[in-house]
Amino acid sequence: MKTVLIMAGGEGTRFWPLSRKSKPKQFLKLADDEKTMLQLTVERVMELVDINKIFIATNGRYINRIIEQLPALPEENIIEEPYKRNTAPSIALSSLYINRKYPDSTMTILPSDHIIKDNNKFLGVLDSAMAFVQKGTNIVTLGIKPDHPETGYGYIKLGTKAGTSEGNDIFKVKEFTEKPDLKTANIFFEGDNYYWNSGMFIWKSSTILKKIEKYLPKIYNSINKISKSIGEDNEKDIIKEEFKKMDSISIDYGILEKDNEIFTIPVDFGWNDVGSWAALSEMKEGSCEDNVIKADHLGINTKRSIIYSQDKLITTIGIDNLIIVNTEDVVLVCNKDNAQDVKKLREFLKKKGLHKYL
Repeated sequence: MKTVLIMAGGEGTRFWPLSRKSKPKQFLKLADDEKTMLQLTVERVMELVDINKIFIATNGRYINRIIEQLPALPEENIIEEPYKRNTAPSIALSSLYINRKYPDSTMTILPSDHIIKDNNKFLGVLDSAMAFVQKGTNIVTLGIKPDHPETGYGYIKLGTKAGTSEGNDIFKVKEFTEKPDLKTANIFFEGDNYYWNSGMFIWKSSTILKKIEKYLPKIYNSINKISKSIGEDNEKDIIKEEFKKMDSISIDYGILEKDNEIFTIPVDFGWNDVGSWAALSEMKEGSCEDNVIKADHLGINTKRSIIYSQDKLITTIGIDNLIIVNTEDVVLVCNKDNAQDVKKLREFLKKKGLHKYL
């Protein structure tokens, strides 16, 4: 049995000011003029599984948006995270419900806001990964070959080759490295055996619950208490009570960096995590001056820039390598090289008490 869990609880902070708490980037039409990032993610896996076997983990404030954008998805397949607690608690809670409904299913974990250009290749890789994890208690990650030094991604160091599954080579993961500094990122980029950690994972639902029990016993104890409450009148109260107790920890740090049954498939299917405004230059075809324009715009000597506007004409003269974003209440002007720092700017707004702009 195949199932898919889509992680859709993030706030898309690096895509501020278009991405807001009330409507983060997974609910925006960034890569397509007709469909949101979440809709594209679901559409991508519909060739793999039926809609009844797709689950979405999200913050409670986004449930109505998901229902609106995915009317065919069973509402019981939307798994609410009562508090923001990173990926390990979210995956633990979701795996509990998925394993109860589809015991020992082969789960694919996907972020809700990635771009995949070659879907046939993508589905072929997933088939290979699923065949591999069914053999035992293995976990497979998908590794992206870096095309530039990147400090915004985690890295996977390949170890020995573990075999081939349906035409795709599988390697033991030797080491995980969280977001490195630029010097280290350059070293990784020059090496042959370092790949970006895509945040896409494949495992059996029973396997990940066993790993949580082994490496994250406090979270597992809370999951056990939640399991006993399912179907009872106090189910939602118990979820809220136990979820609040869970440590905020990523699945990478909590399990993947500690376990010795972690493998990766190096992939090349046109991946982009749309992690910042600068990603639009890779996603969308630019003009002859390498500009990406989604706005009413008139410019003179305007090069290598990203310009987005919801409701105003944007005019530019003599600019290069800038990001200009105009929304109803905020204007952002940023050098493309500093696109990752938009998250810091958002934190600065929070410290200043300017919550209405978040």
